[in-house]
Amino acid sequence: MRFRHPDGSTVHLAYCTNVHPAETLDGVLAQLRDHCEPVRRRLGRDRLGIGLWLAADAARTLDSDPAALRTLRAELDRRGLEVVTLNGFPYDGFGAEEVKYRVYKPDWADPERLEHTTALARVLAGLLPEDVTEGSISTLPLAWRTVHDTGRGEKALRTLAERLDALEELTGKSVRVGLEPEPGCVVETTRDALAPLTAIAHPRIGVCVDTCHLATSFEDPDTAVDALTAAGVPIVKSQLSAALHAEHPHLPEVRAALAAFDEPRFLHQTRTSTAAGLRGTDDLGEALGGDTLPDASPWRAHFHVPLHAAPAAPLTSTLPVLRAALTRLIGGPHPRTRHLEVETYTWQALPPELRPRGRTQLADGIAAELTLARDLLTDLGLKELP
Repeated sequence: MRFRHPDGSTVHLAYCTNVHPAETLDGVLAQLRDHCEPVRRRLGRDRLGIGLWLAADAARTLDSDPAALRTLRAELDRRGLEVVTLNGFPYDGFGAEEVKYRVYKPDWADPERLEHTTALARVLAGLLPEDVTEGSISTLPLAWRTVHDTGRGEKALRTLAERLDALEELTGKSVRVGLEPEPGCVVETTRDALAPLTAIAHPRIGVCVDTCHLATSFEDPDTAVDALTAAGVPIVKSQLSAALHAEHPHLPEVRAALAAFDEPRFLHQTRTSTAAGLRGTDDLGEALGGDTLPDASPWRAHFHVPLHAAPAAPLTSTLPVLRAALTRLIGGPHPRTRHLEVETYTWQALPPELRPRGRTQLADGIAAELTLARDLLTDLGLKELP
């Protein structure tokens, strides 16, 4: 979906296909047919943006086989879909029964992360619509916090920047990559991103602001966005998402409600803001299992809640943080970023009674999320384009 900002520029809105993960090109093509085109039809649009997640196998195929890339490009066109952004965070296995910590491998100290992201950039340059010259890729925020060679990671990102420069010279397409701060990682917050990215100091390497992660870390959207802008760090894209919020985590009924969201597939890092600073656990079950996390103040968990469907009381979502962030990112005289992506990959990880039953309900839910995002943008003065 495209929108005209009051300054005349175009803002793109997509939804991320990691909600229906596939490891191969055939799987990606099936996604377009079975999921993405039905969402577009529900929205009544001739064109829908999707943020593709391409696993390592699919990315290698598309990068090494020009015929495969032409096939994907033709299928996108045939189904009324367009791609200006990729999710380059998960490497593979995102549809596994247990993802947890493996989503952070390989990290930016591993040469395979550089090669994968380079391949994604070349593929994206070949998928961009004819009238679009700028693409974006979100990526791992260096590494999970426990083991990482920061120097090697920053060196790899500098090499990536050089390759992106060469790619634009070759294709005329500009691709930028954004580290996506996430709780528990080396770059956990937007503040953590300032030092490495100002050290790299390249306009093609910036930040992807995920509003679920922003909220989970209790970051103030205005402060975060303004600090990035003041430091000259590009905001490459923003993922529009909401975290799980528990106002009174000391109450037994609140803990029981939270326990329904403690599931085995993904990590749900949980945080609380105390007078001594941010405290947290790596997973929701760990927070619920004892006295590890103080419960005198609200808890937030890294669980991507559908935008239009906050959980029932006594829980809620951090949709207000998303609204505030979007206002800061898009609501001013000029957009701070032009690539927006709804990223709710946890539909099938919701408590059983909230999960969609089949493709039809999932498409309905994704369309409802995009409708809410569209309404937020038009409320900020943007005009939806055909």
